[in-house]
Amino acid sequence: MNALAKALPCLTWLHDYRRSDLGGDLIAALIVTIMLIPQSLAYALLAGVPAEMGLYATILPLVAYALFGTSRTLSVGPVAVISLMTATAVGDVVSRTGADYVSASVALAMLSGLLLVAMGLLRFGFLVNFLSHPVVAGFITASGIIIAVGQLRHLLGVDAHGDNLLVLGSSLARGITDTNSVTLALGGLAIAILLLARYRLKPALSRLGLSPRLSDFVCKSSPVVVVILTSLLAWSLSLADRGVALVGSVPSGLPALSLPVFDPALWLELLDSALLISIIGYVESVSVGKTLAAKRRQRIDANQELIGLGAANLASSVSGGFPVTGGFSRSVVNFDAGAVTPAAGLFAAGGIALAAMFLTPFLYYLPNATLAAVIIVAVWQLIDFSHLTRAWRYARADFLAIAITIGVTLVQGVEMGVLCGVAASIVLHLYETSRPHMAVVGEVPGTEHFRNIERHKVVTHDNILSLRVDESLYFANATYIEDAIYRLVAENPGVTDVVLMCPAVNAIDLSALESLESVNQQLDESGVRLHLSEVKGPVMDCLRKTDFVEHLSGEIFLTQHQAIETLSKKQSSRHLTLASQAS
Repeated sequence: MNALAKALPCLTWLHDYRRSDLGGDLIAALIVTIMLIPQSLAYALLAGVPAEMGLYATILPLVAYALFGTSRTLSVGPVAVISLMTATAVGDVVSRTGADYVSASVALAMLSGLLLVAMGLLRFGFLVNFLSHPVVAGFITASGIIIAVGQLRHLLGVDAHGDNLLVLGSSLARGITDTNSVTLALGGLAIAILLLARYRLKPALSRLGLSPRLSDFVCKSSPVVVVILTSLLAWSLSLADRGVALVGSVPSGLPALSLPVFDPALWLELLDSALLISIIGYVESVSVGKTLAAKRRQRIDANQELIGLGAANLASSVSGGFPVTGGFSRSVVNFDAGAVTPAAGLFAAGGIALAAMFLTPFLYYLPNATLAAVIIVAVWQLIDFSHLTRAWRYARADFLAIAITIGVTLVQGVEMGVLCGVAASIVLHLYETSRPHMAVVGEVPGTEHFRNIERHKVVTHDNILSLRVDESLYFANATYIEDAIYRLVAENPGVTDVVLMCPAVNAIDLSALESLESVNQQLDESGVRLHLSEVKGPVMDCLRKTDFVEHLSGEIFLTQHQAIETLSKKQSSRHLTLASQAS
C-alpha cells in the first residue's frame, strides 16, 4: 500500500480528505477558473496555436497532476515562458521541415511528458540543482521582456515576427507606420483596466467595506471583465471592419483524445527543445511548489514531481494541447484563495471543461489585443532587475552569470540563453573553485580555535606553517594548492612542519591525491614534514585505501590544536637535546 501511495500521491490526500476541506477547494477552484480562462487563451496566442488549445492544455493536465503530483496547491497549465519556448521551438522546426504547426506543438508536449516521466523514474530530481537561481532569474527576466515586446504587434495591429529582441524590435520598427489606432486604443484600455485592478482596486474596495476575500475575488476577475467588455465593444461597434483582429470561431466541446502522429524525423528535430522545456518547466514548477509547501510545513517529492509534470504534459498531448508546467501566478492565487488539496485542481478542470463546452461561441469577438494585454500585464511581474544589483553587491560571479543569461536570451533567443547561462554558471564555478581560499592560521589566545592571521590576533610558531584550505581538493585546484604550499614554504625558510588543516575538505579526487603525494615528497626532500589535521571521516576512508598515509612524512591529527601542541613539544624536546649535546 505504501508503494502504491507513493506512485499515486492522490491516495494519501483522498484518504485524509475532510468535509471541511471542500469549501476551501471549491472557492479556490472558482477563482482559479475565472483567472485561467483568459490566461489559457492568451498563452495559446503566445504559443502560436489556436485559442481552444489553451483550454485543452488546462483541463486534463490539472487532472493528471492531481493524481500524480505531490504539491497540495500547485496549479498546472500553460505558462508564459514555456509558451514562448514552444513558439520558438515549433516555429523553428516548421520553418525548416514544413511540418504542421499544431501537430508539432502536440508532439512537443508528448516528448516533454515522456522525458519528464523517464527522469522521474530514473530519480533525476537532483537536476534542479544544476540550474542556479541567478541563471533562472535572469532567464525569466529576459523571457518576460521578449514576451512583452512580442505582444506589442497585437497591441499595434501590425505584422511583426522574431524570437529575440533584436529581430522583434527591427520588425516592429518597420511596421510601426501601419499601426491600427483602434486596436491600440482597445489594447491600451485593456491594460489600463488590468493595471488599475491589480494595484488600485483592492484598496478601494476595502475602503468601501468589502471583505478581503471578496475584494481579492473581484480583482482576480478583472481579466474576465476585460474580455467581456472588449468583446462587447468589438461586436457592437463592428471593430473587425476597422481592422481589429479577433479570435474568431472557437470550436465548442471537449477535446477528442488521440495520440500525436508519430513522425520520427519530426520528433528528433524537437528532442533538444523538448529537453530544455522539460528542465525549465520543472525548475519553475518545483521552485513554486517548494515555496508554497514550506508555508504550510508540507513537503514535495522532487522525483515524483517529475512524474506528475510528465503525466500533465502527456495528458495535454493526448487532449490536443501543448507543453505545460506549474505556474507561479495561478499557484499563488490557488494557495491564497484557500485551496487545501489537489481537489481544487480537479474542480478547476471541471470549470474549464464547462467553459470549453458552453462559452466558446462568445469568444468570436474577443480581440487579440485583449489577450496581448492579459499577457503583458501577467509577465510584467516576471521582469525583475533587482537580482542584478543584488548579485553585483554580493557575488560578481553570479552577476556575470545573470548578465550573460539576460544578454544572450535577448539577443539570441530563449534556448541559447538558457544554455549559455548554464554554461556560464559551470565555468564560473570551476574558475572559483580552481582558486580556493587558503589562509595561514594561528591559535586564538586562551582557546583551541584557529583563525586567519590577517583577520585576528593569533599565536603562531616560526617553525610550523598552519594552512587551512577552504575547498574540496580536485583536479581543477590541485596545481594551484600545490604551488601555494611551495610558495609559502619558500617565503618562510624556518619552517620544519606544514600542517594542512582540512575542515572544509569534503573530497579529494585522484588528481588532488597525486598532487599531495608530490607535495609530500618534495617537502620531505627539503627537510619539511607534511601533516594533516581535521580530516573528515569519508575523506579519511578514501585515503586509507591508498598508500598515501604510509608514505606521509608527518602525521594525521584529529584537531589542529592537537597538531600544534604535539609538534611544539617535539620541537622543544629537540632543542633540549641539542642544548644538552652542546654542553
